[in-house]
Amino acid sequence: MKSLAEQEGKTERVFLVGAELKQGNTFDVNESMEELAELATTAGATIIGEGTQKLDRPHVATFIGKGKAGEFAELAKQGAVDTVIFDDELSPAQTRNLERLFDCKVLDRTALILDIFAQRARTREGKMQIEMAQLQHILPRLTRMWTHLSRQKGGIGMRGDGESQLEVDRRRIQERIARLRRELEEVKRVRSTQRRGRQRSQWPLVSIVGYTNAGKSTLLNKLTGAEVLSEDKLFATLDPTTRRLRLPTNQNALLSDTVGFIRKLPHQLVESFKATLEEVVEADILMHVVDVSNSGAAEQIQAVNEVLKEIDGDDKPTLMVFNKVDQLPERNGNLHWLREYDHSVAVSARTGEGLEELMAELGTMLRPIRQCLHLRIPAANGAAQARVRALGQIDEERYEDEWVHLRARIPAHAQAEFAEFQQETE
Repeated sequence: MKSLAEQEGKTERVFLVGAELKQGNTFDVNESMEELAELATTAGATIIGEGTQKLDRPHVATFIGKGKAGEFAELAKQGAVDTVIFDDELSPAQTRNLERLFDCKVLDRTALILDIFAQRARTREGKMQIEMAQLQHILPRLTRMWTHLSRQKGGIGMRGDGESQLEVDRRRIQERIARLRRELEEVKRVRSTQRRGRQRSQWPLVSIVGYTNAGKSTLLNKLTGAEVLSEDKLFATLDPTTRRLRLPTNQNALLSDTVGFIRKLPHQLVESFKATLEEVVEADILMHVVDVSNSGAAEQIQAVNEVLKEIDGDDKPTLMVFNKVDQLPERNGNLHWLREYDHSVAVSARTGEGLEELMAELGTMLRPIRQCLHLRIPAANGAAQARVRALGQIDEERYEDEWVHLRARIPAHAQAEFAEFQQETE
């Protein structure tokens, strides 16, 4: 998919539309619209205007009220707008109706984020993940792409090209999605092999998570000497990077940077990026980086936690890293966050302030992460044995009658699973 700026060889003029819902909307509409504008600018568009409406609930046909849609359509026409972008996900029917009202292309937040991801992906894996998400988004919207053939009538002798071509396209997209799923499963198997290799080295894995543009890549570069692209842009980097981190305690760890999260992150992206986000699920510790200078930091923390919950990564020991303290006008008054979490530090990844405290806190958290357990498992219980091998590193294995004795290093968050098999240390 080409970016907005590349289509028709010119910068697209866009009008932004948002809705302030009385129920179910936990984000400030103004902040969300500011972020939408930043997303559109990142995609290469020129913002011509914007409008919002307060709603009890989305309108079934047009998301916003039809009267307000007509008002915005007139503003868009006056501004010679090419594209209207909504801050929420639209249904295929809503998109069709709105395009008739606005008489131009209508996109939703999901399509915009997918467009940016398509521009940013560099590796083969990243490109596959984005393509699958795009195809999943396009599939239910195929009908509107063939509306110019809607006058064709069905029936014997009257099977129109529109109907047959639509079915051909739908089948091809479904086949391509299936093929991409198989290829990403292979990526998943390769990552699993890499993780087993890391487990043999006994190096714990620390995954950096956080809202997009919170400073994750800058922090990775500062701590490990990596040279990951770091820009003041949304989704500057998509592809995961893992580097060795040497702690002051002489303990080694692996530090992995992941794709940045965002509020209203499209579900298709979460599904497509699960192979990448498994680095988060399998991590021993999460390092949650927060842009503390952002007025919406609390909402951004919530957005990250919601995605972590969706991928079953919300139960991990977490070190909260409140970044960009050098940009705070009143530092002491804005660092109340540190009192709200068991493990937290204030840093500036740009200047290096607070990084010694971060390394010390990380070393403290990593110390009990992989405890050596002595397990006595029935030989017939293959599932429990397989689970131990999947989660931990086996130091010793011996068989005695109908029992398997294992001495294994298990992450702290998974040790409770094996409570019934634990033996006293010899």
